[in-house]
Amino acid sequence: MSRPPRSAHPRPVPARELMAVSADGSRLHVEVHGQEGAPAVVLSHGWTCNTGFWDAQIRDLAVDHRVVAYDQRGHGTSPAAGPDGYSTDALADDLEAVLAATLEPGEKAVLVGHSMGGMTMMAASRRAGLREHAAAVLLCSTGSSRLIAESLVVPMRAGAVRTRMTRAILGARAPLGPVTPVSRRILKYGTMGAGSAPDRVDACARIVHACPRGARVAWGHVLADLDLDEGVRELRVPTAVIAGTEDRLTPPVHARAVAAALPDCLGLTELAGLGHMTPVEAPEAVTARIRELVTTYLPLRGTADVDGKEEVA
Repeated sequence: MSRPPRSAHPRPVPARELMAVSADGSRLHVEVHGQEGAPAVVLSHGWTCNTGFWDAQIRDLAVDHRVVAYDQRGHGTSPAAGPDGYSTDALADDLEAVLAATLEPGEKAVLVGHSMGGMTMMAASRRAGLREHAAAVLLCSTGSSRLIAESLVVPMRAGAVRTRMTRAILGARAPLGPVTPVSRRILKYGTMGAGSAPDRVDACARIVHACPRGARVAWGHVLADLDLDEGVRELRVPTAVIAGTEDRLTPPVHARAVAAALPDCLGLTELAGLGHMTPVEAPEAVTARIRELVTTYLPLRGTADVDGKEEVA
């Protein structure tokens, strides 16, 4: 199993760790940060990432929230699945398993998904677990369909040739190898804005290069044929959307389409000059939006009455 790489800052230390078990028996590494009883936030990372992708959000939010982060199957310290274990249904199964393992029955949380993590929310939109636990959702740098047709990673005119090349990149089996100056430049071009700070580029490169090849390829095939448009239309909880204007992997056309299709959209925030890795490129903006959702949609679990006794809110 691959472990999250070291970064320039010490990784947040979870209050506890556990393994959630998904519907097909797959085990998922889960971290819980912060204090029990605090408002809950659940973080779902994207393709080739791991819980370390959310370090900036965890450091900030864990002070006064309970933050749940998990490694998608095959990523980080979550074991790889079998050959048939990679699908959008598996994403939904895994999210339900994490919610059931970390939240009390009926307890609400703000769910946050980046890229494939956002697709996880779409895939689970009709699931009982999401509807039981989601108070609000934040979708960061994501899309619901036509990913390879709209991708701008290959710098050529849209059409069949560009689509085939993009599909080949998503399914490429070549190992990424160690992080080098060349690989950092390639990753920055494909996933981050031109003005991204070198330390943030380096952090993303180390996370992406740590992803096991098998999971990267398997999920790449799933993303190439993604169709979750119906899942967006069924995401019937208050949902905010964030996108970088220079995102080549999921260009803003995706965020605009998602925002237009959501039944209860709270608005689209387009972050000028940023690429696909918005939670790392603009951690303050993403964390601030999470806090806004918590404040608006998560009532306190306990409030004091006039006699000083605690009541359930």
